[in-house]
Amino acid sequence: MIAEIIAVGSEMLTPFRQDTNSLYLTDGLNDLGVQVAFKSIVGDNFAHLTSAASIAIARADIVIFSGGLGPTEDDLTREAAAAALNLELHSNPAILTDLYKRFAARQMVMPPNNAKQADVLDGATILNNPNGSAPGQLLDTTILDAAGNHIRKIVILLPGPPRELKPLFDAEVKPRLAAALPPRHLAKRLLRMALIPESHVDSRTAPIYTQYPDVETTILAGGGEIQLHFLCAKPTLAEAQQRVDELTEKIEAEMEDSIFSSHGESLEEVVLLNLGLRDLTLATAESCTGGLLAQRLTAIPGSSRYFLGGAVVYSDALKTIFADVPPELVATKGPVSHEVARALAEGIRTRTGASLGISITCIAGPGPGAPGPDAEKPIGLVYVALANAQTTQVKELHLRGDREMIRLWASQHALELIRHHIL
Repeated sequence: MIAEIIAVGSEMLTPFRQDTNSLYLTDGLNDLGVQVAFKSIVGDNFAHLTSAASIAIARADIVIFSGGLGPTEDDLTREAAAAALNLELHSNPAILTDLYKRFAARQMVMPPNNAKQADVLDGATILNNPNGSAPGQLLDTTILDAAGNHIRKIVILLPGPPRELKPLFDAEVKPRLAAALPPRHLAKRLLRMALIPESHVDSRTAPIYTQYPDVETTILAGGGEIQLHFLCAKPTLAEAQQRVDELTEKIEAEMEDSIFSSHGESLEEVVLLNLGLRDLTLATAESCTGGLLAQRLTAIPGSSRYFLGGAVVYSDALKTIFADVPPELVATKGPVSHEVARALAEGIRTRTGASLGISITCIAGPGPGAPGPDAEKPIGLVYVALANAQTTQVKELHLRGDREMIRLWASQHALELIRHHIL
């Protein structure tokens, strides 16, 4: 079965408000073995909302509306759903009574427009909302398709505020769907690779994953990594997991150590895990990245066991003070150079007593390097160096993009250099 989620509200079509409910609902539906095939955001317009509802009901087995159940003129979800289903709305006396009591408890007179919150689709089950004035509704019905066949449809109306929607969905919707739907379980896996072009990954893995049409494969690229998402639905979790695991094993055999994570862990998590497995410690010396690498590492709980710390050596003087880089080396070779990157990695390792020292120095833009040896060096020139007690390796990179992108990719290269060194 597939589902569609319609987030209702003109405010979510502006730059100031985002739809987060659909993420929560998707996760809950996946727990029930239901895949979300469509999501949309529709403003507070009756014609637009009715059209979107009609399309969703025609193509999805389960349609969930979030929002538009308030008392104002632009709260139109009930009316649009009724029009799309060709149903009538009726006022529910129990809900209406509860609304009057709710206002009376606050010593307020209920405005007449609040009465519309008691309007219920014919045949719908009322879903209690203890956190707000708008109850939810669930309609389990059938419609006729073009061939005259009766097709089952489940339509659910939920309030928009997350503090109301989430507990209502968990307490009222999920148990009802679990009881009404055939057994279906979803298995998921996530493989992550760093610094490989998306097209290269797809050219090598497509001949494999296309042999598994029952496993939905999605490739995502961004932030210096490629993610392969696998999703499979079967009557039992064991069947679904077996198919996903079989596919991922073949992908892992093809991509080998290009894969840094086979269960969704981030690159920094994997680096820290490998440091711990080998009883190694790490220290950083960062110039252009301004502590970004250290921030990524320290964002992981427990990182203090393996990450000792580091220094942001943005000025030439601090390269000497914190990492013992000879001033004459900076003056002659430039702070963005193979030699200074090497000296930074070796110096920070020695000063901190870490097993490994990593350094990053680069020209991130938007302007050229500082006057001196770096003045003619191009934007995107990056040096990453990694030192242990015996050797130091330096990697020269030429990265594209704006300042933020160059800094992010530089930190990604640094983490991947550490990972490969440990492997």
